[in-house]
Amino acid sequence: MGMEVSLVEPRTARAAARRWLAALASLKLTLVFLALLGAGVVATYLGGAGSVWLLVLPLALFAVNLGCAVITNGVFRRQTALLTFHLALLAIVLLIAAGRLTFLKGQLELSTGETFRGDLTQFESGPWHPSRLAEISFTNHGFAIDYSPGVKRNQTRNTVSWNDESGRRRVAVIGDQQPLALKGYRFYTSFNKGFAPLFTWHPARGPARRGTVHLPAYPIHEYRQSREWTLPDTDVAVWVMLKFDEVLLDPARRSEFRVPREHTLVVRAGAERRELKPGERYMLPQGVLVYEGVTTWMGYNVFFDWTMPWLLAAGLLAVASLAWHFWNKFAARPWER
Repeated sequence: MGMEVSLVEPRTARAAARRWLAALASLKLTLVFLALLGAGVVATYLGGAGSVWLLVLPLALFAVNLGCAVITNGVFRRQTALLTFHLALLAIVLLIAAGRLTFLKGQLELSTGETFRGDLTQFESGPWHPSRLAEISFTNHGFAIDYSPGVKRNQTRNTVSWNDESGRRRVAVIGDQQPLALKGYRFYTSFNKGFAPLFTWHPARGPARRGTVHLPAYPIHEYRQSREWTLPDTDVAVWVMLKFDEVLLDPARRSEFRVPREHTLVVRAGAERRELKPGERYMLPQGVLVYEGVTTWMGYNVFFDWTMPWLLAAGLLAVASLAWHFWNKFAARPWER
């Protein structure tokens, strides 16, 4: 009797496991998981709370369903090309789920001469994103953009510099399609750029502070080049407006983005209003504000997704294996004699 129990129990367990695998491989479940995936895509697009998990969980369930189908369907084991295709498809599903859990997408702005030190103006990321932005540092050295007639923006050429892992200084020109790649992050220039008045603030007490104020993007907000900001370590609100008459981007001809040659900066704090030229001062009870001149700022798009090259490889493998499968299936064969 002891021998019978030892033989029957493993067989029963294997049979139960096969039944579970067959149930999980059901095409009916496939349709349910695909419907859940569609709902998750919509929820992610709308940006609801926990939307990442609403996409990742259906992907994980679909991966289980697909994996069980591969295990239980004998056709896959007999046809290498078909097996390879489904394994590549399984890899794509798992990589998409992993990418949503670890991705980052964000924006930042840097004035000419300013160094990035890990801070983003806004971002969204997966719950398992391995943040390494604090380890990244690069400097914006300015940009050049040509415009075709009709103020049509052409290629952006932005010079940046950074120190590589050996401490060697590196310089590159990046753009909207050519990123700066550091520690898995890709930094692209964007259409978002503009003018940045440069100030030095000498408070009545304490050390001087130097910095820029980013005006609204130009030329999108050509007639709204003003912004209100607060002086460092005070509650004094200062309103500034860049005032110039020359046409910087002529719709009738080719032109290049540049700062105005002649301009004044309108400054208002409370009821007092002044127009400053570069080098002039604005006296306040809390200190002295010196207008140094105007420079530019550039907006950057930041992306992190380590799965992209693997997705490309898995996609190419899926296409190649499917082509191999259909070639074997429909290839012409010699007539039998």
